[in-house]
Amino acid sequence: MTNYGAIPTSSHPSPPVDLEYISHVKHRLKAGLATRRPWRSMFDLESMTLPHGFFDAISRMKTNLVYFRANYAIAVLFMLFVSLLYHPTSLLVLAILVVFWIFLYFLRDEPLVVFGHQVDDRTVMISLSVLTIVMLLFTHATGNILGSLLTTVVLALIHAAIRRSDNLYSDEEAAAATETSGLTSYPSS
Repeated sequence: MTNYGAIPTSSHPSPPVDLEYISHVKHRLKAGLATRRPWRSMFDLESMTLPHGFFDAISRMKTNLVYFRANYAIAVLFMLFVSLLYHPTSLLVLAILVVFWIFLYFLRDEPLVVFGHQVDDRTVMISLSVLTIVMLLFTHATGNILGSLLTTVVLALIHAAIRRSDNLYSDEEAAAATETSGLTSYPSS
């Protein structure tokens, strides 16, 4: 006799969902993305001026590349994604690499330790960038990858050179003062 209307059940209980881990990941994702600077601040038109000379441009680039590094990383990954829309294998490889980026760069709450040596954020970012480029080059989408990377890097360097850097930390201090005073406004839904 067959039970057609019965709902199949497993004799083994399903593994419990680790809510603490999920909560930790959500918290780290928010904290990791918090290192991203506001896009409005990054593209503040009043802060865009031509540098006064070569050394001013280099100084701005050094400051802006550090200050907006998470934004630049997001921009590079987004441009890679867009350039690989017509290469599904490359897109799959990129999706896997984005998981590496999220867990090794954006979600880390402690310094990365490899073979007993602490690895700084810049080294992690450079290593992940090289790994991303090498893995994507194996997918035969070289033209798209190099074109999007070159375009994004040139645009990031131009942005870093023309974005004034003298008001970055004062903006951050003003934002911190606003947040601690309780005057932070949230967009209404």
